[in-house]
Amino acid sequence: MASGNTVELIGNVTRDPELRFTPSGAPVATFGLAVNRRWRNQQTNEWEESVSFFDIVSWREMAENVADSLTKGTRVIVTGRLEQRSWETENGEKRSKVEVIADEVGPSLRWATAEVTRNERRDNGSSGTGFGSPPPMNEPPAGGFDDGEDPF
Repeated sequence: MASGNTVELIGNVTRDPELRFTPSGAPVATFGLAVNRRWRNQQTNEWEESVSFFDIVSWREMAENVADSLTKGTRVIVTGRLEQRSWETENGEKRSKVEVIADEVGPSLRWATAEVTRNERRDNGSSGTGFGSPPPMNEPPAGGFDDGEDPF
């Protein structure tokens, strides 16, 4: 990931991962991540906090592992890249959002323990290494999407 578009986040899962499949059958899991930042205000000497929320997208084997392993509240470490996605609603309104496309997702062991179970390598029929980039997405259906729906 030498492109200059690298992000590393540590935070808590805000909703159980949702596992879906593209029309071509590729697994994709999405979940929310809350990242807290805490600092001491120099003038008041009080602790202050802000929270940022991110949508995380994982593909293929990692998507299935994420769906099997994570639940709301789990503290995780995510590395990946930012990607902007745009679409048009059925009313013709343009929408876009920035998501984190995960390259790695793992448990944070700062305040928890984890048991790792290695999966047998699966051959999902994809060409190449299967790492990094998602499969091509089909065009959204003619009806469009509502505000809370992902276009796949």
